Amino acid sequence: MARYTGPVCRLCRREGMKLFLKGDRCYTDKCSFERRSYPPGQHGPVQRREKYSDYRIQLREKQKVKRIYGILEKQFRLYYEHAERMKGITGTNLLILLERRLDNVVYRLGFASSRRQARHWIRHGHFLVNGRKVNIPSYEVDVGDVIEVREKSRDIPQLLEALQTVERRGVPDWLELDKDNFRGIVKALPTRESIDIPIQEQLIVEFYSK
Repeated sequence: MARYTGPVCRLCRREGMKLFLKGDRCYTDKCSFERRSYPPGQHGPVQRREKYSDYRIQLREKQKVKRIYGILEKQFRLYYEHAERMKGITGTNLLILLERRLDNVVYRLGFASSRRQARHWIRHGHFLVNGRKVNIPSYEVDVGDVIEVREKSRDIPQLLEALQTVERRGVPDWLELDKDNFRGIVKALPTRESIDIPIQEQLIVEFYSK
């Protein structure tokens, strides 16, 4: 399966904002974006007055969302087409579909310090959904689903560290975390208001509508 294996800090610098792809490191002074906030390939900050085209602005927004959720183009396009077929606003539907991914839910509950780490652990079978092992990161959760860490996996040091710092990120109101029992519940479907990532989804809709 194709996946990005390069330095993830380059992605934050390319998009001009923190995407929090390295977990707790992004909250410290070691964050590469804090030290070098200019785009990769550029030797030091340069003052430029560039007029960006509509296409470039739309493309960068699409790329940003793909990188936040760790999805490549083909799969992202499928999510967009699914969102387009659903009732409601296409852009909002797209973000809700992305939020319902199991790897995102594991990250949002605080069981992993990044979505990338969450995908790794899901593929290795460390999580149960409604008592059954699920090793598909793109699995779509629904209301009432119970996500929990397998009994044998509850002593993973990185997982325990992630849980200790979950208050820093906070748990969305559509999820409920039972930290003592390594369990989370999907109380409701996410809404646009509960997605606090700075995304202009309408630009993505405009990009694919051409």
